[in-house]
Amino acid sequence: MEKFTCDELKEALKGVIEVGEDRVKVLDEQKVRNELIDRLIYTAVFGDEGKEKECSRWLIRAIALELDIVPASIHDLYVQGMANGEIDQWFTVPAMNIRGMTYDVMRQIFKIAVEKEIGAFILEIAKSEIGYTEQRPAEYTACALAAAIKEGYKGPVFIQGDHFQFNAKKYAEDPEKELENIKALTKEAIEADFYNIDIDPSTLVDYSKPTLKEQQYFNYLNTAKMTAFIREIEPQGITVSVGGEIGHIGGKNSTPEEFEAFMEGYLESLKEYGKNIPGISKISVQTGTEHGGVPLPDGRIAEVKLDFSVLESIGEVARKKYSMAGAVQHGASTLPDELFHKFPEVKTAEIHLATGFQNIIYDHLPEDFKQEIYSWLKTELKNEWKEGWTEEQFIYKTRKKAFGPFKKKFWDLPQNVKEKIMTELEKKFRFLFEQLNVYETKKYVDKYIKPVKIYKKRPY
Repeated sequence: MEKFTCDELKEALKGVIEVGEDRVKVLDEQKVRNELIDRLIYTAVFGDEGKEKECSRWLIRAIALELDIVPASIHDLYVQGMANGEIDQWFTVPAMNIRGMTYDVMRQIFKIAVEKEIGAFILEIAKSEIGYTEQRPAEYTACALAAAIKEGYKGPVFIQGDHFQFNAKKYAEDPEKELENIKALTKEAIEADFYNIDIDPSTLVDYSKPTLKEQQYFNYLNTAKMTAFIREIEPQGITVSVGGEIGHIGGKNSTPEEFEAFMEGYLESLKEYGKNIPGISKISVQTGTEHGGVPLPDGRIAEVKLDFSVLESIGEVARKKYSMAGAVQHGASTLPDELFHKFPEVKTAEIHLATGFQNIIYDHLPEDFKQEIYSWLKTELKNEWKEGWTEEQFIYKTRKKAFGPFKKKFWDLPQNVKEKIMTELEKKFRFLFEQLNVYETKKYVDKYIKPVKIYKKRPY
């Protein structure tokens, strides 16, 4: 694939796209999908910093809006439909972190969404992933919208900032500075059409304190501060869906009592910023999982004892007492296949999936490329090799960090290699979507979500 130069792009738009000041008119949708969009997204990701990237990203966004593909918040579906029990088909919304080959992988999701009338799904990227995959929010959004255009999807697109997490050590050294760092990332994300943000100060929970509310103090305080900040900067007509978290993933299991202590403090703190400020729409909890799974010395993943009653009990309190969608499960993509149908059964609101997709990509890479990456890991990230780890454990834990440095090589893989990877990913997505009961959820999304088109002035 080749990127566009500015002159080539102008030529390619003739008779296909008519460009205005803040929007476009699509003259030939078929040509956009068949010829234009692949090169446009490649330029948006790999073009020269400045004009090439900016113009391509603006065009993708403007084309998407013209085709009724609209970045949106899932807030109203959560606090109206799911919280009030108005939905007669309970489903668990998959929130998927796409770390590499982003456009191609997202295309598989949108393809199935069109075919199976799926509306309830989220494309997300965590604060840490933004760093090591070298995908800033504006690039991630461009990939999502381009994939939707390519596959003929219409409707709201839910893009989420996942784990906008406070660093406990940095917070202890300078609380205001760490808060400002999270605010800056959140502002960048919202400006890039991330209208769903998961705030995560759960790293600041202090279990040495005597009461549950005291333990959750810095967590609820900063969740309230960030909620108020988001309400200040969100675009007119959009209520960003904000998520909170009470149990740091990988720690001890959460309880309804912890959740209520957190909410008591959170709602008190939020009132200080004004009356009737919309609060969080969901709560992430710890059920016994760990992000990426726990690799054993031979490279296999350890079995997890996941406590579904945590999701069920906290979710029930969240809906009945606080008008929220319920509980959110993190670190789930490496769980055994036979567990996924249980999430809708216990009314889990949302489930976060990442490493399983990464594993499929690595399982189907050409051996020479894989070894090139593993050699790089052993050289460049050797300081992350923990004492007692086998080579298999080290590689499993660190290979996600190759997605950034090798981004272009992943995107430029031969078509026959890509096809094998995408076929396997499509199978995985189909399985997950069926198990999570999200087929035919477009009707619920259409009922509760009224997307707002926000036009932005052309950059050049």
